[in-house]
Amino acid sequence: MLSERNPRNKNGSPASGKGKVRLEILGEEIVEKTVKPSGNSGRVYLPMIWVGSRVKIIRLN
Repeated sequence: MLSERNPRNKNGSPASGKGKVRLEILGEEIVEKTVKPSGNSGRVYLPMIWVGSRVKIIRLN
């Protein structure tokens, strides 16, 4: 059963358009960039030294 407080769509991810969510993440570095168009999707360039690292992308707005 789905909770009213934490609605999810049919593929299991949180429902969009329900306001902001507070997240706490521990990490090593942070960069803030704007997503640029790339064909039918978007792209963000990160430092070369990050290649092979695990990253998480959070949409801010």
